[in-house]
Amino acid sequence: MILVIDVGNTNTVLGIFEGESLIASGRLATVAGETADDWAMKLHSFIIMNNAIGIEGAVVSSVVPALNSILKNAIKTVTGIDALVVGPGVKTGLNIRIDNPAELGADLVVGAVASINKYPCPQVIFDFGTATTASVIDSTKTYIGGVVMCGVRTAVNAIASNTAQLPQIDISAPEKSICSNTIDCMRSGAVFGAAVMLDGLVEKFEEELGQKLTVIVTGGLGRIVCGECKTEVIYDNNLLLDGLRIIYEKNR
Repeated sequence: MILVIDVGNTNTVLGIFEGESLIASGRLATVAGETADDWAMKLHSFIIMNNAIGIEGAVVSSVVPALNSILKNAIKTVTGIDALVVGPGVKTGLNIRIDNPAELGADLVVGAVASINKYPCPQVIFDFGTATTASVIDSTKTYIGGVVMCGVRTAVNAIASNTAQLPQIDISAPEKSICSNTIDCMRSGAVFGAAVMLDGLVEKFEEELGQKLTVIVTGGLGRIVCGECKTEVIYDNNLLLDGLRIIYEKNR
């Protein structure tokens, strides 16, 4: 069994694989300032709760660099294993053709590694997290670029925090796009706006490449958004966990 951990700005996703099968997963809040002991207790609880005694390996991707050494120490404490951290020098099998390949986030690398192994190319991967990202992979399985946008929840939080009369809301699709009350208007803008954005970007990417793209969606809010898209999409909630498993196998 291997332990896989994807650290995002808002949430950290944990998974345990036995072979190629994901046998357990969970989501924790990413909290700045937590110590290796804090994380060790969380990891120990997660492993015991899922009866996953006998972890043989561990791999971490993170967009919060300050947590890398903390997590490595926590994993070592709980399992006795030196975890692999996705970064320079780690084999991924992904060709990257952007201006500065070193600046590509670990989460984008991991998602792309999984996606090229699971779905036809050319393709675009939309990850709906703290930021919404689009990663474009060409027909040769090369990462050629993408887009970074404000995340759906991040945008809603921003307008609620910076206006006098707009409230915090849960994000869900209202019954129609033209709404007659404030909360449904905000929901419409968040969900339908994101769906139309995805449709429009896919159309623009396909015009630019001159090819039809496989469209993959992941991330916490991805399921809500892709249900409102006109574009045919594949929703894959465990894309990054699969990518971490594949990278671990390439480096073991």
